[in-house]
Parts: sequence; structure tokens; C-alpha cells
Amino acid sequence: MSTFQIAARCRRMGTEAAFRVFARAKTLEAEGRDIIHLEMGEPDFPTPEHIKEACRQALADGHTGYAPAGGLPALREAIARYVARTRRIEVDPAQVVVTPGGKPVIFYTYLALVEPGDEVIYPDPGFPIFESMTDALGATRRPWHPGSGTDGRPDLDRLAELMGPKTKLLVINSPGNPTGVVYRREEIQAIARLCVEHDVVCLSDEIYSRILFGPEHVSIAAEPGMAERTVILDGFSKTWSMTGWRLGYAVAPPDLAPIYERLMTNSNSCAVNFVQHAALAALDGPDAEVEAMVRAFADRRDALCEGLNAIPGVTCDRPEGSFFAFADVRGTGQDARALADRLLEEAGVACVEGPAFGDGGEGCIRFSFAADIERIREATRRMADLLRA
Repeated sequence: MSTFQIAARCRRMGTEAAFRVFARAKTLEAEGRDIIHLEMGEPDFPTPEHIKEACRQALADGHTGYAPAGGLPALREAIARYVARTRRIEVDPAQVVVTPGGKPVIFYTYLALVEPGDEVIYPDPGFPIFESMTDALGATRRPWHPGSGTDGRPDLDRLAELMGPKTKLLVINSPGNPTGVVYRREEIQAIARLCVEHDVVCLSDEIYSRILFGPEHVSIAAEPGMAERTVILDGFSKTWSMTGWRLGYAVAPPDLAPIYERLMTNSNSCAVNFVQHAALAALDGPDAEVEAMVRAFADRRDALCEGLNAIPGVTCDRPEGSFFAFADVRGTGQDARALADRLLEEAGVACVEGPAFGDGGEGCIRFSFAADIERIREATRRMADLLRA
């Protein structure tokens, strides 16, 4: 058997723990176990029917060939209108690049901008791919705490300390995964001033921008001096329950968007043609199902936080956006990794240990409330029973 000399960048690259937990949970289900899935960032609602119908029609009309690397012109135009309306900024369709999911936008931004030795500031706890790509490209980690839920606000003083001449990229994520934080306008303004002062590009992950429980979504791209140094990451997976359709997009400065198109050509060629036609229906269609889904998420959030906070030793700040709650379990006296494993193996509750999202997640567990409300209540009962045993 051959021994491969794996490139160092791949050895440095991390992974995403939610998929590991999901795989183990499916194995246990195959063995007959009843598993409550609170591990994945995936709405449990069906994709709205008008979107599925548009896909069926696109297939019937023969839209099964290649699409342009940057996306179908009609979709790029529709996304430009949508982003301009929802962020109150001007967007040229040429700035839009359609990708197979949101992760390629992270991948392409790092590839386009980050060199070995550059410093990347990213949220910790945060989406693990931010740290993974920092390591893969030989950049220097500069993690900062993004805040959590309602009470834990971002550490802007620490962010200011981290900014320096080697800072190449700042990653922000609001509404945030895993903590559910939503940045206030004054916080976004302070972050924008730092980016302008230090001439730093910002990758703004706004994939949960429509899943809000009170606060408004404020995009840093709308702040003075930020249009030319912000990449917006968004997509269709969360808002329209289209995770398996794999469709996202970048809105990038004019000089950077063609680089994303080049990277698309060199990696995926294009996003799936008929799926892009379905995305047009998502943007142009009714929003009633999206709004109903968000209302359901709010009820589920309340049920999950109430159940978690009733467990001795567990505290959970109420998330203001996304569909994740980040519970502090240090008061139980148990290690978060070990407790997450026990919850799955012994109680049948799939969740993700906080350290999977960075060192800042130590002592915490992430629970998704993209699940039926009664199953959420059952999950907190099982957790309480496990800790009482």
C-alpha cells in the first residue's frame, strides 16, 4: 500500500464536529435507539413548495447543463436586489458570485487574501471552519470572544488590541453560531471604524440574518468605508430550509468578485443550474413560510432555554438570533466533552461540545433548537434525569 505524503496544509486543516456527532447519532438510530437531534444547524421544516415546484419546472425545461461560473445572470441580479434592500447598500450584480453552499465563500476569501504569516481575527467560540482555514493557510490565529445571547456582548476592547499591521482579515458572524449573539448597531459601527483605521478586510458571515428574535440585523457593509472592504456571506440553506440544495453566495468588492469567479472555475465550475432557478423562486416568492418558521424557532428557543436553566449547574443565555443555544455546564462539575458524549450515548440527545468551536467554548455545549418543540422539552428532561442519576 502506498504511503502518501499529505501536504502540510491538509494536515493542519480541522473539521466540523457536528457532522461527527450526526454520524454517530445515525448509527445509534440504526441500532434502534431513539435519538433527539439537537446537533445540526439544519431547519427541520420542508423547503417551501413554490421553491420545489420551480426546481421541478427547471428540470422539465432542461436546465441541467452548466451555468456561468459566477451564477446565472438573473439570479445574480435578484440577489443584488435582495441584498441591496435588506442591507440598505448599493450592489452591482457583478459583485455577486453564486457558490455551492456558504462554506466556499469562506474558502475563497481565505485563498484570495491570506498568506502564511498573516494574522486572521475570528470569533472564538465560532464556526470551526474559520479557525480551520486560518491554520490550513499557515496564518496566525487571533481569536476573540464574539459575545453570546442577550447578556454577553462582544469584547471590543480585545478586538482593538488584536488589530495590527499584520492583520489581513477579520471574520465576524452575526447572528452568530454557536452563541446566538446579534450585534447592535453601535457595536457594528465600532468594528467598522477599526477595520477602516487598520485597512482590514472583513468577512461578514450573515447566513442567519433572517432568523432574529427582536433585534434588527445590521450589516457592516453599510458602514462608512466598509463597502470596499467587506465580503458578505449569505445563502439559502437557513432562511428557506434548503441545506441539502447547497447554494450560497458572496457579495464582494468589485476587484475581488472576479477572483471568486476564477476560484469557482478552478474548483466547482458552477453551482447547480436547476437549483439556481429554484433560488430565484425563493427570492421572488412569498415570505409567509419563512416568517412562520422564525416564529416557531422563537417558541423553541424559549422552551430550550427554560428547560436548560431549570437544570442545576446549567445556565443558558437567551440567543437573539440563529437557532443555537450555548449552555454553560461548568456548574454541573462535568467536563463539557464528556457530558456531550454521555448525553448522546446514555440519554439519546445529540449535541456538540463547546470546545469544538474553539478554546472559548470550554465548559459549554451547543444545542440546536431546529427541532420539534416537544422533542426539545424531552431532551431537557433527559438531560436533567442524566445529571440527577
